[in-house]
Amino acid sequence: MLAHFTSMFSERTAWNRTENQLTRTLERLRKAGSPILDLTRSNPTECGFAEDETKIANAFAARGISRYSPDAKGLPTARATIRDYYRDQHRVSMRIDDLLLTAGTSEAHSFLFRMLCNAGDEVLIPAPGYPLFDFLADLCDVKLVRFPLIYDHGWQIDFTALTAAATERARAMIVVHPNNPTGHYVSSRERDRLAEFCSDRGMALIVDEVFLDFSLRETEPAKSFVDSSDVLTFTLSGLSKICGMPQMKLAWIAVSGPESQKSEALARLEIIADAYLSVGMPVQLAAPALLQMRGGFHSQLIERVRANLADLDRQLAGQTTCARLECEAGWTAVLRVPALQTDEEVAIALLNDRGVYVHPGHFYDFARSGNMVVSLIVPREDFVEGTRRLLAHFA
Repeated sequence: MLAHFTSMFSERTAWNRTENQLTRTLERLRKAGSPILDLTRSNPTECGFAEDETKIANAFAARGISRYSPDAKGLPTARATIRDYYRDQHRVSMRIDDLLLTAGTSEAHSFLFRMLCNAGDEVLIPAPGYPLFDFLADLCDVKLVRFPLIYDHGWQIDFTALTAAATERARAMIVVHPNNPTGHYVSSRERDRLAEFCSDRGMALIVDEVFLDFSLRETEPAKSFVDSSDVLTFTLSGLSKICGMPQMKLAWIAVSGPESQKSEALARLEIIADAYLSVGMPVQLAAPALLQMRGGFHSQLIERVRANLADLDRQLAGQTTCARLECEAGWTAVLRVPALQTDEEVAIALLNDRGVYVHPGHFYDFARSGNMVVSLIVPREDFVEGTRRLLAHFA
């Protein structure tokens, strides 16, 4: 009977839904009312940043909001605003016709997987990295093949391993610029080698830049890929991180590269987008006003991230058992801790003994044990106390 029942559903959704022990421990403690300092919080709308709700409401008072006049690529006014953002923020130019709007970057990745890959084709992706890509690939019948980032006084791409990972079925590769959770920007040298690597193999390059603006250095953020011309490139970003508005569900794909390949890709993407028309008209009309609000959020977030990072470094300076790995940008930090247990066992012990919730490194495909990932946008008081307890655990 069970076999007959499960045969009703596709194999692509036959995920293991068994909760891991860390999740069960967290739920048990919460049900018991135990206070927990959650150092994994990454939803900006739940981390105490000041929002001007009046301005947000006024953004949705745009004229024409009651009409429906869809454009598969997205309203020209919204795309023009995104073009202006890249011009003003990153000093790069593009045409609005090279932009296509989506309802979030997850949808953008799915569109690209469907356009570039047949069932069973491969997409190369870095490890460590964010685990969401696995589900998106499964839903599109695509196989992810991981290539490593290596750490040696900073993160870098292992090009020898990348070359070994690429088979004849590889259709694209993903880089996250900067990476989540390592905070590694793709360097200029790596960028040139990636373009050559993809061009030689007829592969496309997918660049997720949602954290691009959040440099932890005093210098300007690294250069965007939106004007890459040597290889067919799809650059993704959206309001979720830039403006701290994940609830608005507005993202985009910027297409660049050799003109003939770019034109064909845009034509195919437009048909895919037209089949869904998933981006709401209200948020497209509100986009100019919402993007103008990004500065206030950005300054608040950067101030908090740098303050949390500075306090973490101050605490680390007083002990010898743990260390922070270098990060250039983003909202997370990676802590190297004694690998006397598995990462999950350490995270469970921190929950039970210290009331602190962190992500174990294996959630992000770290190759070795001894890594904990913490969010840097957690409110200051919780972050300082949470990291104090975390480090005390290893003292």
